Amino acid sequence: MSGHQHTVTDTRTDDNSRKAVTQRVAFVGMSVNIFLVIVQIIGGILTHSQALIADAMHTLSDLVGDVVVLFAAHHASKAADANHPYGHGRIETLATVILGLLLGGVAAAIFLQAWDRLSGDEPLITPEPWAMAIAALAIIGKEGLYHYTVHVAKRISSPMLKASAWHHRSDAISSVLVLLAIGGAQLGFPWLDSVAAILVAAMIFYMAIQLILESTSELVDTGLDAQEVQEMRDFICAIDGVESVHLLRTRRMGGRVLADAHLQVDGRISVSEGHHISDTVMYRLRRQFPAISDVIIHIDPEDDETVHPSKNLPSRVELLAALHTQPETAALWDSIDDLTLHYQGGKLQLDVILLTTPPATALSGFKNACRSIPAIECVNFFTKKVH
Repeated sequence: MSGHQHTVTDTRTDDNSRKAVTQRVAFVGMSVNIFLVIVQIIGGILTHSQALIADAMHTLSDLVGDVVVLFAAHHASKAADANHPYGHGRIETLATVILGLLLGGVAAAIFLQAWDRLSGDEPLITPEPWAMAIAALAIIGKEGLYHYTVHVAKRISSPMLKASAWHHRSDAISSVLVLLAIGGAQLGFPWLDSVAAILVAAMIFYMAIQLILESTSELVDTGLDAQEVQEMRDFICAIDGVESVHLLRTRRMGGRVLADAHLQVDGRISVSEGHHISDTVMYRLRRQFPAISDVIIHIDPEDDETVHPSKNLPSRVELLAALHTQPETAALWDSIDDLTLHYQGGKLQLDVILLTTPPATALSGFKNACRSIPAIECVNFFTKKVH
């Protein structure tokens, strides 16, 4: 029974639908960002607002992010193949890392530009008052994109779209501070423009670090938190036929969860019953925890996580060959219908199924022969009932 494995991949999730939803979100984001970049650049030039132009560059980084999202959505939804038996979900995770790095780069660029303006000798130009209207338009557009994208990200469990949503939110926060800075400049405090930019850079950099850490932990197969794993373990242990769970491992892949478990069952049940128990565990586990898309169940007759007491025992072929060399077994072979081997506790237990009841001398001779093989602990004889 030890070593029985069975894998089921969740086919309930419609990858094509997921791809279409992700692409639609990306196209909406690109359209809004293109519009805002054009308006902010033209408005920044006409109103002499360096803050608006810098904010436009921030918005432009979102366009690059949307392109990454589109690329990842296309490739992550591909079906599993020989080279990628678990699918291509990690492409989505990698894209999240790229978006995080992009945010970090944008934060560094904004900080350096703002510091140069703050510490430079050139006087800061006060922008035209109507630049505030353009900043307000950018706030409405970016905040709207954030709420739309994060809603879809939660619905389809997409870390990549979550990263893209926070990219939109960072732009909205940036535009808020730009609006305040332009307003402050109208009141005679032009340095507020640079201070606001530095604050924006710090916030963006913090979000970038969070996204990168979250995604890299997935890339190195970090498991679910201890509480979630314990809930799964308790759920499995409550299923009929499962005696214990001595190993349960989990990892994430693009918003999905992969799991494998070693279950201990009664060592004397049949292979088919063990298979039935593993199927039951799999289907119930996926129904109880919908994020799980792939489960591997390993059935064990004993806890072999730390020690393997039966690893040096002979195989069926080796055992039969050893028994056939014993003259005392010859009288029983014609009466034997089947042999069932039980590997438990570092010993073999033999169940001998007989077609007819043989003479007592044949049974005792076979038992004596088995005693000469150290691996055999006991022998049980059963006569097959003839219908």
